[in-house]
Amino acid sequence: MRTESRPAEAQPRSNRSLEGLVYVTRRAHFNAAHRLHNPDYDDAWNREQFGVCNNPHWHGHNYVLEVTVKGRPDPATGYVIDLSELKRIVHEAVVSKCDHRNLNEEVDFLKGILPSTENLVIAFWKEIEPRLTAGTLHSVRLYETERNYAEHLGPTAS
Repeated sequence: MRTESRPAEAQPRSNRSLEGLVYVTRRAHFNAAHRLHNPDYDDAWNREQFGVCNNPHWHGHNYVLEVTVKGRPDPATGYVIDLSELKRIVHEAVVSKCDHRNLNEEVDFLKGILPSTENLVIAFWKEIEPRLTAGTLHSVRLYETERNYAEHLGPTAS
């Protein structure tokens, strides 16, 4: 039996490492109710500012949450972050706490926060970022409707 070493260009692809920054996104869905109402102002001001979103009986959304992590693929796995791990983090940090809940009253990390889409992405960032096991959190995007979303790029984004 003859053994020869392979030339470098013929090495198996699994041993090759590619350089580059990659963005990986996980999408999650949850349903929740909320009311946009600032208690520092009277009812007339709140109705004028928030319209139907100020309904005292609440209203709901079918939210779509997108969490994007950036980084360089690990040479051993090819992953920036294992997507099953990102799924677990997003579920534990946000979905399990917000799904089928009243965001104004039932979610501890949202207590005292006006639950606009803009405020929600900032709050979600704060819940997700410390749990990441790999990569760097790049963005948190939340669709309130098919046409409307807010996106947070982190506390240092300008």
